[in-house]
Amino acid sequence: MELPGLGQHCAERACRRLDFLPLKCDACGEVFCKDHIRYDDHKCGSAYKKNVQVPVCPLCNAPIPVQKGEIPDVVVGAHMDKDCKYNPAQQKEKIFTNKCLKPGCKRKEMMKVVCEQCSGNFCIKHRHPLDHDCKGSSHPISKA
Repeated sequence: MELPGLGQHCAERACRRLDFLPLKCDACGEVFCKDHIRYDDHKCGSAYKKNVQVPVCPLCNAPIPVQKGEIPDVVVGAHMDKDCKYNPAQQKEKIFTNKCLKPGCKRKEMMKVVCEQCSGNFCIKHRHPLDHDCKGSSHPISKA
């Protein structure tokens, strides 16, 4: 060999290839060949230091700020234990909120069904003036 000091061996145990253009991992500082330079390829234990993604709390969907050097899983866990604004009752929003005004009827509708004569809110079954004994005007509009 003419130039024995040229190049470096890949730090990946299974590879150890002599590379004349070695690449240094910016997270852990090890030297790798082109096939193992990605964090996932050499299972880099320091990849979290270079991760620029902002983790989101799985309960309240709030972004959690993570400082350099902190492990995101630990920070999100601490947020969930102390600062999380998650309210299980708030998650289940009621869709059917418009209660029928007909005495004895307990049905609720997603949208308001307003009577044109008395301006009351009724279910689909009692929406017509004759179906809810409308007191809005002296004579009903139709006999449907």
